[in-house]
Amino acid sequence: MALRKIIEINEEKCDGCGQCILSCAEGALEIVDGKAKLVGDILCDGLGACLGECPQDALHLIEREAPEFDEEAVHERMAKMKDGAPKAPAGFGCPSSQAMIMTMPPQGTPGEAGASSLGHWPVKLQLMGPNTPFLKGADLVLLADCAAASNPALHQKVLPNKAIAMGCPKLDDLQAHIDKLAQILEGATPKSLTVMFMDVPCCKGFVYAAQKAVEKAGVDMPIGLIQIGRNGDVLMEGALDEKGKLS
Repeated sequence: MALRKIIEINEEKCDGCGQCILSCAEGALEIVDGKAKLVGDILCDGLGACLGECPQDALHLIEREAPEFDEEAVHERMAKMKDGAPKAPAGFGCPSSQAMIMTMPPQGTPGEAGASSLGHWPVKLQLMGPNTPFLKGADLVLLADCAAASNPALHQKVLPNKAIAMGCPKLDDLQAHIDKLAQILEGATPKSLTVMFMDVPCCKGFVYAAQKAVEKAGVDMPIGLIQIGRNGDVLMEGALDEKGKLS
């Protein structure tokens, strides 16, 4: 081993946004338990290309004893990642994770037929950092993918002036959703939380996820519910109180 420059990550500052992963061509970084991690010393070239991408200033170059950078190991890792080997949770490191608040197009306003009421990007829960600006103090809707596709009035009646976080409680990592939502509830302190889900058993996993996230974050917040039928109709609207009872 030799004394050389290598990346160091301050986990207290890291919010798991995944921006650093985009700029690391060697694949040396990944998200583990909501934090950026250095996969292996031999994968870090010490040039610091990832430093300028961190909005929380959580990445720094330090000098310490470490194995030499191994370009062959980088090629092997990139090949495995391309073949679908285990890597960061779905969504992290994707260019679509860059947060933005969008202005409505002049030809439409929220509620007008044909106009989009989506006011921010990204929309997938696992792409969002807990301190993403559009989440702060927002009316947050945890939206199941199928419910978004099924409900024709989504843009007119649900999305205006709200933030959405989408996912699938069946196909996604539900625990990862619980952890991320808890971070958002604690860090961004949204004003309200509503779950929009389908009338199929697997989709109720999002209701469970919301309950567990509220519990984990230690916040006092009722959970709104909107259940959508497979024909797109709203079957039920209500709320769960702090004891998990429908009101």
